Amino acid sequence: MSSTSTSPKAASTAPWKASFLEHISKMPSPEFVLSTLHPTSMTVSSSTSSNPAPTEYLPRARYCIYRGMWGELPENKHNEAEQNDRVYESEMPTFTSDVRMAKIEEIFATGKGRGGKGECQGSGGGGPVEATWWVKETGTQWRISGKAFVVGEDIEGEDSKTEGYEQGGKESSGVRTVKSEVGGAMRVKEGMEGKVGDWSWQRELTAHFGNNSPGIRASFKAPPPGTPVSAPLPNKDLALGLKVTDLHDPIARANFRVVVIKPEEVEQLEISDPAKARRFKYSYVGGEEMWKTEELWP
Repeated sequence: MSSTSTSPKAASTAPWKASFLEHISKMPSPEFVLSTLHPTSMTVSSSTSSNPAPTEYLPRARYCIYRGMWGELPENKHNEAEQNDRVYESEMPTFTSDVRMAKIEEIFATGKGRGGKGECQGSGGGGPVEATWWVKETGTQWRISGKAFVVGEDIEGEDSKTEGYEQGGKESSGVRTVKSEVGGAMRVKEGMEGKVGDWSWQRELTAHFGNNSPGIRASFKAPPPGTPVSAPLPNKDLALGLKVTDLHDPIARANFRVVVIKPEEVEQLEISDPAKARRFKYSYVGGEEMWKTEELWP
């Protein structure tokens, strides 16, 4: 596992994780609403005195599917991809996305590096997001806010021609950011210290791709999302209704991304019984304490 700084194995599990996973497991489909910030500069020209932009950012929200915590991809008998041993554990929810979708550029454009359209083709990001689950089965709302990081094909490799790698095979700043931020929040599981060197970012990425059905994998070979159907396609091989069985399909994999949310604040609102409603806020503080728990009025 190259260029990764992980948390000490003694670091404790977040106090909200067990309840969160238990509740999510009761959902027929673990859907959540992902909110991002959309810079107006992505859709309108620079402000002018005659037509100033009303605000710097606009809210954007859409449904996504929760794909497990990073490093803890759920077992799937239909997943034929080689998988890492369970060396690590974390409290970082994941979802998959197409690099051509606006949310990827938003995650880059609102991050510390303010990456543009060119930078968002590789790994990196760090923009603020909020993910919200409504678990009807338990009467609980979960909100997780933090920074989102994108894992792409450039996350691992020695080829200097690989996108995301600088001349000479050095990792790009985006790759280094992901391995530092995400890797720093991964904990080595007890008894797995000897297998740390065998864990691979690229293998984890491919396992996430394999975790999707052939039909979902083929969505990454669909025409560019959000573009007019009247416009000519950039590639004649792009189409709807395909099936992808090749785990290394070059077109699908070029567009496939895993997004990792690194939580900074988690809120749990239990309202199944209005007379006994409870609300908890968990704030990441780092250090030995790691998480601060505070109960609030619902």
